[in-house]
Amino acid sequence: MSNVAAQTQSSAVEAETPADAAAADALVLAAFGPGRFAKTAERLRERAGIAAGFVIREGDRIVGSVRLWRIVVGEAPALFLGPIAVDAASRRTGLGADLVAACIDHARGAGVAGVLLVGDPPYFTRFGFQAAPDVNLPGPVDPRRVLWLPITAETATGMTRAAP
Repeated sequence: MSNVAAQTQSSAVEAETPADAAAADALVLAAFGPGRFAKTAERLRERAGIAAGFVIREGDRIVGSVRLWRIVVGEAPALFLGPIAVDAASRRTGLGADLVAACIDHARGAGVAGVLLVGDPPYFTRFGFQAAPDVNLPGPVDPRRVLWLPITAETATGMTRAAP
């Protein structure tokens, strides 16, 4: 896990520890419900190794969580971002943006080709993510929501698969 720490107004992004995993998983389940397990992105995450995870705490409670997963797009090593979860009471405070920034910092340090995600273009384009029309995922996905953040490769092309 990375030691990246990004300051927010009242909290800091910290590297997720093994002791945080259950609380982070519970936060994601509360945010997305069991329907997330049917999504293509989840199928990819089930097979990929975790590259890094980040959390935000308020006191002893985790109120934000995100993970990066090791993947390969075509032949290029990359990271898959998500899911991002923020406690309902803490949403709209910028914590999600802080978590994305920590992921981007980690990816730049890792020297991967880029970061892939399936998400809302209006939210993620402000971080530099762009449409990735030539990326294929192993299952159905809305192609307009497949986004790429270049790190060492400007574009991404090919089939996406999990990396250990």
